[in-house]
Amino acid sequence: MISDYRCFFCLARSFEKLLEKESIPAEEKNKAVLDMTDLYKEYQKKQLSPEFTRDLHRILRGYTNNPDPYKTEKRESNSQAINLLPEMEEKIRQSPDPFKTALRIAIAGNVIDFAASQDFNLENTITRCLNTDFAIDHSEQLEKAVKNADSILYLGDNAGEIVFDKLFIRNMNHKNVAYAVRGSPVINDATIEDAEYTGMNEVAKVISNGYDAPSTIIQRSSDEFRNYFYSAGLIISKGQGNLEGLLDIKDKRIFFLLMVKCNVMAEFLKVEKDSFVVFNPSMM
Repeated sequence: MISDYRCFFCLARSFEKLLEKESIPAEEKNKAVLDMTDLYKEYQKKQLSPEFTRDLHRILRGYTNNPDPYKTEKRESNSQAINLLPEMEEKIRQSPDPFKTALRIAIAGNVIDFAASQDFNLENTITRCLNTDFAIDHSEQLEKAVKNADSILYLGDNAGEIVFDKLFIRNMNHKNVAYAVRGSPVINDATIEDAEYTGMNEVAKVISNGYDAPSTIIQRSSDEFRNYFYSAGLIISKGQGNLEGLLDIKDKRIFFLLMVKCNVMAEFLKVEKDSFVVFNPSMM
């Protein structure tokens, strides 16, 4: 999606937020911005936003020596989501359709994305997702696929959000689920550390995808991850970043669950920005 001019300004704003977080001289920040523009020119031919973001963070680490700039925010997001668990579990218990309620709560958790915005209201988003029609709704097909799959690979996205993924996986009640996190820190995406903190291993086998882009890039991922990816009976992909990395893969096993956070992706999916979707491209 990076070939769209709007992506540049979105990525630049995210980079600005990261620069402002770091205590480095203004001269160094100016150099970092020039490095970013050079990188953007290089990536115009590649057209893949998650790979660009990965290299952008590599540039930033060269100036700051900080491998995880959102470490504090990730821990706070995990804790906030854990504190909401009793209330969310009660909503699911009282629901006439626990699977779909847990699914909606998991999708609402996708709002926790510091690349898109640091100004979000998690509880309001949960309420809206519980009471709003999906812009694309393949949730019934997803439920059937969960029941019929011999194995499930769940592609995680952000810290905090991972707590609601865990809740959804528990309600899927499937015995063979692997949950994939990023290979190392990038933005506020979930890593092994977040999976351990939130107890994801209680409901799924936690694996790393072996790469530090904020997405799933199959050709860059580890051999272990690729084995899980190609052998899974069903793949559940959370978030816009994972969607961007898997756009070109025509695979009927993949269901994408996300909140649509930008106009570029909204136009691509033919939905409104800030809408919620559950979709399988083969059913479009």
